[in-house]
Amino acid sequence: MRKEYRVGIIGGTGMVGQRFVTLMEGHPWFRLTAIAASGRSAGKSYEEAVRDRWAMSSPIPQEAKALVVLDAQADAEKIAGMVDFVFCAVDMNKEEIQALEERYARLECPVVSNNSAHRWTEDVPMVVPEINASHIRLIDAQRVRLGTKRGFIAVKSNCSLQSYVPALHPLRKYGLDRALVCTYQAISGAGKTFERWPEMIDNLIPYIGGEEEKSEREPMKLWGAVEDGRLVLAQGPAITAQCFRVACQDGHMAACFMKFKDGCKPSEEQIKADWANFSGRAQELRLPSAPKQFLHYFEEPDRPQAKLDRDLEGGMAISAGRLRPDSQYDYKFVGLSHNTLRGAAGGSVLLAELLCAEGYIDHR
Repeated sequence: MRKEYRVGIIGGTGMVGQRFVTLMEGHPWFRLTAIAASGRSAGKSYEEAVRDRWAMSSPIPQEAKALVVLDAQADAEKIAGMVDFVFCAVDMNKEEIQALEERYARLECPVVSNNSAHRWTEDVPMVVPEINASHIRLIDAQRVRLGTKRGFIAVKSNCSLQSYVPALHPLRKYGLDRALVCTYQAISGAGKTFERWPEMIDNLIPYIGGEEEKSEREPMKLWGAVEDGRLVLAQGPAITAQCFRVACQDGHMAACFMKFKDGCKPSEEQIKADWANFSGRAQELRLPSAPKQFLHYFEEPDRPQAKLDRDLEGGMAISAGRLRPDSQYDYKFVGLSHNTLRGAAGGSVLLAELLCAEGYIDHR
């Protein structure tokens, strides 16, 4: 029987932190041991700290209710000594997050981060386990820089990417040249519910700060190559993006158009077969949170839909549909992912499972 890993959640009272707490309930490898947040919540029971802002559809897990919330800053040494690693999902500015995560790493506590602050730190791997699991080798160089034996930082990519990059990934072998994507992103991606953001009812906002740049740039890191302890970014396919906030609670959808190099265009049947047959390291290792089938294609013209399909395989699978020829590009399709599961906390949990399975996280 596998020995459980003791887990801490830094930023456990926010929406993504709450999702982390729910995902620890009944996890076969991980046991929730510590929850930390800002000084405002420190000293309260977790149940008291989130009572008026619990945003999950399921109740607060019993194992979390009585845990006393610690101060993420002041109690860092205590937390690092209590756990085998931490998840991090804090609401702070970039420099503060970078400093906090690096502090935990230097305390020999691995950090699996949902935050964007370290995504462009050169030796910090940004990983979707089905796409670029080998990038965790960057941790070796990072540990040299930090002067650590156990500690490191690993991050997941932006939530918007999950609805189109997984579908593009197995098609790169055909000479995928460029893609245009419009994303339609749920309000939980902003940490909101309709109760807290009534302005979003019957509304659409054609702007999400920083999201388009992330949607265009981050795939180049995911598709890059590790060479001599550093990451060399991919040079394509070129991606241009527009990102919209829409009146949906959960689920990010993308309308994606793709163009292949001359003479390289696959058939629709080849694309669907590649999607159906694609799997990655997460499936090979049979990680607990990994979907059995990463990419699901719907033949119905009105699928996938957020309400019907976002929870596919525990919210960890990617849905695609409406693949057809385009008059300007070669093909177009729509994709869907659950933004707080595959796109946020669930993706981080899967990354932590990969790091444990590959020996980068061990027991203290």
